[in-house]
Amino acid sequence: MNNEKMKTFTLSGIGVGLVGFIMIFFSTDFGSSFADSWLADRGGADTGFYHIMVETYIHNFQIAGGILFGLGLLVLLMASYKMLDSK
Repeated sequence: MNNEKMKTFTLSGIGVGLVGFIMIFFSTDFGSSFADSWLADRGGADTGFYHIMVETYIHNFQIAGGILFGLGLLVLLMASYKMLDSK
């Protein structure tokens, strides 16, 4: 693998990992925003049901962020292995 492809591979791993980390770190803000949007579209809901929706959206962002963060770390590990293996 040449250097240009290796740089692209590494930068894509960093990008995916960073997006995943941001999704995990800001999952509460994102989840609350999505639940507020859901509530506005619906026109109202029971407090308990709204709380369930907030938790569901927060968990969705945490899971998706964890998957992306793990994928980014995996790509970075593969890139570092290829860089060490090629020398």
